[in-house]
Amino acid sequence: MNTKIAGKKHIAIIMDGNRRWADQRKMPSFAGHRAGIDSLKKIVTACPALNINYLTVYAFSTENWTRQKQEVNFLFDLLSKALINELAELKAKKVKLKFLGDLSGLEADLQFQLKKAEAETDLQETNLNLQVALNYGGRREITQASRKLASDLAENKIKIEEIDEALFEKYLYEPNLPELDLLIRTGGDKRISNYLLWQCAYSELIFDDTLWPDFNENCLANCLNEFESRIRRFGK
Repeated sequence: MNTKIAGKKHIAIIMDGNRRWADQRKMPSFAGHRAGIDSLKKIVTACPALNINYLTVYAFSTENWTRQKQEVNFLFDLLSKALINELAELKAKKVKLKFLGDLSGLEADLQFQLKKAEAETDLQETNLNLQVALNYGGRREITQASRKLASDLAENKIKIEEIDEALFEKYLYEPNLPELDLLIRTGGDKRISNYLLWQCAYSELIFDDTLWPDFNENCLANCLNEFESRIRRFGK
């Protein structure tokens, strides 16, 4: 695994296939989600060596609330336990955590835990900036940004002629992220599922058949090799 993403900084991943991975092994879906945590740990460890400074992963979407309540509760409990068990290692590896999404829709105890994890990993020197999208939807992000912008406009905090793409981006969940270079979806489906709709306007897209619990450092390196082989024209 010696491939480096040349001159690029930011990739995003839709971590899909946990439940199918478990089904193939005749295991409960919970086992697939647990295995997915292990895969994320491998990818987080691999990113700095591959010259990736920013990694944004899709952990729970605004649409995922339609799943069975038992599974939803398990996912948030798994997240809570992962933060407790992995926070020290993330700090040791100089990984800075940031959570993106409509976090106000989460339980108050979890919101507190997320803020605490962000504060504890707010390091001066980082090897990786890890953004975790929770209760996230691209349409909701754009809608909420539009509301905030409209409110500032109504209160005369901004002028209508000042509104452009750069200003609009300041109202997104995390305005300080670099351009998204590459979006990877595992699990074989070929759609972006309401993920980073604004940010991926000129991203390269790779749809990998590997189910997320089987996605490892070599899979990531293969995706980066494909990315490097592409010619990015940006409309030219």
